[in-house]
Amino acid sequence: MISRRLATIATVVCASSVSAFAPTQQHSSARIGNTELNIFGGLKGAFSNDDALGKPQNAGLTGGPKVNENVSINGKPVNAVVGQKISQVAASARVKIPYSCKNGDCGTCTVKINGRNQKACQATVPASKCAIVVNN
Repeated sequence: MISRRLATIATVVCASSVSAFAPTQQHSSARIGNTELNIFGGLKGAFSNDDALGKPQNAGLTGGPKVNENVSINGKPVNAVVGQKISQVAASARVKIPYSCKNGDCGTCTVKINGRNQKACQATVPASKCAIVVNN
């Protein structure tokens, strides 16, 4: 008698738990098979291109960097970009310039650029002819 009651209770519990996980009838407006949460539906076009801006352009330099081919370090011709720091140009040409602070405070990196004393860590390559003399 006890086993018959347990069997009946087990059947009722199983039947009710199965019906709890059974799929419910969906509304006709819901799409079947769609796993989209649609949280960002309002932002759907936020990252698209604006047609009013015109044709997209390359974000890089147009025409490339301005190169000054009239730069020489201790008589050795080097190619340098206009506005590039003299310390970078000298390093790429494997010319050693002594530094202490690299901020322009100490004056250890003083070189002659077109006959004038300037600090290599602060001076930049001009657009015109540039002769750099490093005194080690």
